[in-house]
Amino acid sequence: MSSPDEGTVAGAQQAPHASVDVIETREAYLAAVDAIAAGHGPVAVDAERASGFRYSQRAYLIQIYRRGSGTFLFDPPAIGDFAELQAVIKDEEWILHAASQDLTCLREVGLDPARLFDTELGARLAGLPRVGLGTVVEELLGIHLAKEHSAADWSTRPLPQSWLVYAALDVELLPDLRDAMGELLDAAGKTEIAQEEFDSVLGRDFRPVREQPWRRLSGVHSLRGAKSLAVARELWQTRDDYAREIDTAPGRLMPDSSLVNAARALPATKRDLAAMKDFTGRASRSQIDRWWDAIQAGLASTDPPVLRPSGETVPPPRAWPDKNPEADRRLKAARSAVTDISTELSIPIENLLTPELLRRVAWSPPDPLEPDSIEAALREMGAREWQIDATAQAIHQAFVEASQTPDEASEPES
Repeated sequence: MSSPDEGTVAGAQQAPHASVDVIETREAYLAAVDAIAAGHGPVAVDAERASGFRYSQRAYLIQIYRRGSGTFLFDPPAIGDFAELQAVIKDEEWILHAASQDLTCLREVGLDPARLFDTELGARLAGLPRVGLGTVVEELLGIHLAKEHSAADWSTRPLPQSWLVYAALDVELLPDLRDAMGELLDAAGKTEIAQEEFDSVLGRDFRPVREQPWRRLSGVHSLRGAKSLAVARELWQTRDDYAREIDTAPGRLMPDSSLVNAARALPATKRDLAAMKDFTGRASRSQIDRWWDAIQAGLASTDPPVLRPSGETVPPPRAWPDKNPEADRRLKAARSAVTDISTELSIPIENLLTPELLRRVAWSPPDPLEPDSIEAALREMGAREWQIDATAQAIHQAFVEASQTPDEASEPES
């Protein structure tokens, strides 16, 4: 535990940090819970994973800071269940930076906020040009926050002291940052907007659920023929199964390019596969039997994948002029209108209204085309009320103008 002074002085560099310990026993954990309960104000929370190193996206370190309590770094694999901590802080406001990245692994150990302030999302809504934690801290608090360990393997044990100090600083500055961000949002009249967005984050499940996840292989779109696609599918699944088995990130076993290269070449023998120079990766030769079996299974598949799967998603916009020129005109007009609103409000366009949602309503607008029906369509697709209030009227007007012929558009009002 460490206890920095409350309220960091803006404009100052971060002072040398005291040594930080990791809490890894139930006794120390329960003592920390009591200390956190005795604190005051919101609770700053962060989690560190081992993305790119481990298959699992579990938390390997959880950091908590609360004014009046101090900083606590917990070892989740050692502690296991965090029910006692959840009971103490569940009704408090939690401060996270980019909460969507951490909520899943926090929920896995029983930590789930009821109230949230997301400083990364707040920075976007406030119109800050860059929203990384280090940049925002420097801009609003005047403190340089080094981020050299952000991509570290946090499953490492023991964790180096320099990493622990880095992890502690990530939460110790969050309450001051939340205060400064709150003032910024309030001055811009965006406090209620921010609260809607924070509440929306809390209501979402960020666990990835994808049909045919193998189609996300980089370069798979370049494959031609059902056999190559079937082999790519089997290789992807084999790599994923093996990565899960040994808890290693799939890309550390073999890069996507190796799987795609093998699926394109369709080697005739195991020897041919082993001889491929562009079949690389640390497990490419040590597990050659595994990959060869996958290739044979793909070639023997009686259920090969279709070249282009059908689905409810709309085509990419580049295809719209040929497939649906009316929708193309609607999208271009509405995109221009929403861009103007984004500039006026100083809110990134992807936060004002996601491009996917705008494409969906442009591809298949409601009938009849009225402001109320546009609002209802946006609401049904998941837009928040502030987004609807800001964009629905402009989208409706853009759709109406896009549907007019040149003669109709220039015709004077009677």
